[in-house]
Amino acid sequence: MRRQLNSPAMPGQHGIQIDQIERLLHGAGTDWDRRAHRFAVLAEAAAHSALSRSWRMRRPSGADPQVFEAWVELCRGRWAGRMEDAPATAECCRRAAAAVPDDPTPWVVLLGILRLTRAESREVFAVWHEVTARDPWNREAHLHMLRYLSPEECGSRSSQLDFVHAVRASVPADAPAVGVELTALVDEHTRIAARGGVEALLVRRQWENNRAATALETALAGWPRPGHLRHAAALADLNLLAFAMVQAGRVRECADAFGLIGDTVTAWPWTLDGDPLDRFGYWRSRALT
Repeated sequence: MRRQLNSPAMPGQHGIQIDQIERLLHGAGTDWDRRAHRFAVLAEAAAHSALSRSWRMRRPSGADPQVFEAWVELCRGRWAGRMEDAPATAECCRRAAAAVPDDPTPWVVLLGILRLTRAESREVFAVWHEVTARDPWNREAHLHMLRYLSPEECGSRSSQLDFVHAVRASVPADAPAVGVELTALVDEHTRIAARGGVEALLVRRQWENNRAATALETALAGWPRPGHLRHAAALADLNLLAFAMVQAGRVRECADAFGLIGDTVTAWPWTLDGDPLDRFGYWRSRALT
């Protein structure tokens, strides 16, 4: 489906694609994690086309078309660094949320919009609470908050660490948001490496401190077990674990993770180290031999 959306549309193809998207979303039912993941993947693939507008025009009162168009606009805004009309896109989310009160997805997209527009923390946390009231361990929402609270965006290192600590203290071992702490550590690794100088040369030592080493050990003990991670983006989190282990100089210990990943390579975080396919292939061969 993603390949089709990335390809130039043929005459009449939008109608077929809309039918397929509706079936995919309907198939997720009230599995909010799987539903959000499908929205995210499809919206990114459709962001270069007019498909989202076609769907909204076809079903102007439908909640899903409004959420999809808002997510597409969010993807475009991320690439451009700004949104064309953030208030109008946010209003789409609010209308969809009113139409489907139990669904956290419109609130997830709204959280992403507020993060991109550097909204006041009071407004951001209000939306965060709307998401978590409906889906306590929503992966996309947790990653939005993690980055919003970072020193690169609207927070600080201490505010981000407080958030990570709160998540770590209560997140179930197989929840969709289980990768928050490891994501924060990879972000910190990237932050240190970008500074240059002696700190960058010694960046691997970051993974030897107690917090990082414990996070790696915890993930390594559970994540690579077949069937342990069942959320929709489980393979993305296994890519994250494999990358973190590589950066920590513990390549041979992540053979099981590479085995479960198979050929499903995620651009992030491998793109931090070069071409994702090249870097993944190189380190997988090192881990498996």
